[in-house]
Amino acid sequence: MDLIPTPDQVVAAAGNVAHAVLYGGLADLRPMPRTLIDDGELREVYHYRPARDVAEAGDPVLLVTPLAAPALCFDLRRDCSLVEHLVTQGRPTYLLEYGQVSFKNRALGVEHWVDEVLPEAIRTVHEHSGGRGVHLVGWSLGGIFALLTAADRQDLPIASLTVLGSPVDVRKVPLVAPVRPLLNLTQGKGAVTRAYRALGGVPVPLVNWAFTAASAQKVVTKPLAVITHLDDTDYLAQLEAVDRFRANMTAYPGRTFGQLYHRFVKGNALAGGSMEIGSRTVDLAAIRVPVLVFAGNTDGIAPLPAVRAVVPLLTGSRQVQFEIVPGGHLGMLTGRAARGTTWTTIDEWVDQWSAGVVPVVAKPARKAAAKKAPAKKAPVATKAAAAKATSTKKAPARKSSPAKKAAPAQAASASAIGSNPARRYGSSGSRALGQR
Repeated sequence: MDLIPTPDQVVAAAGNVAHAVLYGGLADLRPMPRTLIDDGELREVYHYRPARDVAEAGDPVLLVTPLAAPALCFDLRRDCSLVEHLVTQGRPTYLLEYGQVSFKNRALGVEHWVDEVLPEAIRTVHEHSGGRGVHLVGWSLGGIFALLTAADRQDLPIASLTVLGSPVDVRKVPLVAPVRPLLNLTQGKGAVTRAYRALGGVPVPLVNWAFTAASAQKVVTKPLAVITHLDDTDYLAQLEAVDRFRANMTAYPGRTFGQLYHRFVKGNALAGGSMEIGSRTVDLAAIRVPVLVFAGNTDGIAPLPAVRAVVPLLTGSRQVQFEIVPGGHLGMLTGRAARGTTWTTIDEWVDQWSAGVVPVVAKPARKAAAKKAPAKKAPVATKAAAAKATSTKKAPARKSSPAKKAAPAQAASASAIGSNPARRYGSSGSRALGQR
């Protein structure tokens, strides 16, 4: 709205205020229709119903929700929903969420998601979609879980992996850096550890407070933003939808939060490329599927350097593509600018790596974890050593090299990261990363 509003702006502003007061808001918050197809302990897998007069076709996309945040992140509001975007294109679309975390879940650790939740959800989607490869799309911690699962379980029918706003190097998160020296003083015996153990996790009010604190500047400037955008219906609707998102945070299980607190925040475990899950070490270099990485240009929770740190760790991936898109932590995924940036890039990526029906892989026994240990040695220092260390069992996966030749944009060198001549928006920021 102009400093001296025009008559049209005054009329639009008055209409928006009246609509908000009389009808409770401007945003269309109706959820996209969905059907529960599988569930378990903190695992709910949904299939979104096809749009009217649009037949489902192609490989399925499985949206992976982070802990504590609601699945509304993927279906924020009508006209600004990644789910709606995928469904109206006829893409088979699925969602993994976890339901309400309670005190009884306090003993569950990160391994529950890597060993049980994600593998079971991927198999369910694979079978429900007619045996097609599954494209994982994980936001924030959901992207971290997806990375760990893809690295640990190469038998799963994963076609590609997309991670959005997932900070791998926590040392490069400005919000955490100032308090890290204080955290290290306690050596795991401080007030934070005692608190989450006593509470059985991190309750919803604390999660809400943390998310609000991370975006404190936007909260403070919100009243001014509302006044200056009273004539912008789409802007005001987006604010309403984000407020609803923040009001629907969920809790963290106690043991999972403890692992994230000590290993990610204090120990910065994944910055080196590997992390202990249960009794084994999971190495990101073991990921073989193509990986698309997004960073938001104004993301304060997962800033660009913290997200970009995963790129050099994915040495085993067929292709790694890094993209910088407009928006903060939530905005990069489902902001108004995401419609023509993030979403179109995901469309191109899924189409590029769709391979149709893939062989059904038998579910391994739970005791097979010990047999997987030799395979974990595959990520080694040099490519020559890696070739020698590759077992005959992995030989078929190595035959994917022709696909490498067919994709000249492969990130074999840093200069290739994020380059796409057909991009519908500027990606010079991504390409510039390779020149540093």
